[in-house]
Amino acid sequence: MNALTQIQPVKDRVTPEEWEARVKLAAAYRLAALEGWTDHIYTHFSIRVPGPDRHFLINPYGLTFDEITASSLVKVDINGDLVDDPSGLGINPAGFVIHSAIHRAREHTHAVLHTHTTAGIAVSAQKEGLLAISQHAARFYKRLAYHDYEGIALELDEQQRLIADIGDKDALVLRNHGLLTSGRTIEEAFYNLFFLERASAAQIAAQAGGAELIILSDAVAEKAARGFEKAVASERPKLHWDAAVRRLERLDPSYAH
Repeated sequence: MNALTQIQPVKDRVTPEEWEARVKLAAAYRLAALEGWTDHIYTHFSIRVPGPDRHFLINPYGLTFDEITASSLVKVDINGDLVDDPSGLGINPAGFVIHSAIHRAREHTHAVLHTHTTAGIAVSAQKEGLLAISQHAARFYKRLAYHDYEGIALELDEQQRLIADIGDKDALVLRNHGLLTSGRTIEEAFYNLFFLERASAAQIAAQAGGAELIILSDAVAEKAARGFEKAVASERPKLHWDAAVRRLERLDPSYAH
């Protein structure tokens, strides 16, 4: 049986706060599909479920990003037990290891977004990582963490090293693997991912040109990074998110079902 056809609406049996979180996370998946930030059924986005229980929502393992709906998302607790799995597909174990580590360790983190794009993987495989060669990259100047590849993330003991590496930063390069961003809201996490993905794509394109690259000075890069921080504090991520969701609504509002 097609997993999509057996998913029943969950809106009437969850709190309004959880339903809002579900709709926003489903929108993030669909927007990532529109941007081309996908890797078939792999990679994962998550959002904390508001309330006293330490639950978060993540994608069912087997649906592509453009198939995700608010009702299809899986609710899981911090220990990996499935609380609500409307599709019956379960979750990607590697997704649980990465996302539960961050949700457990960082109370302020509401959303975690992880991608395997070509540009992100390419930058993650470069020894110097993300270079300060663009305005988009300056967003992360001295504000980007790195975590060495240890194989497919299935071992729980890797969580301690991942958390130690990310520290207090909201963006992480998983070396030889991909990119990860987080935020106090899903709007903030999506804003961070947009800039990190664009910065990575710009770097690979610039390097492909073969000419000598202009590296921003420390002073200029820091000035730009502080400008971005002011933008985040002034609700720029919400403006960015709302515009993206309006585009999604025009194209396909089915994500909100």
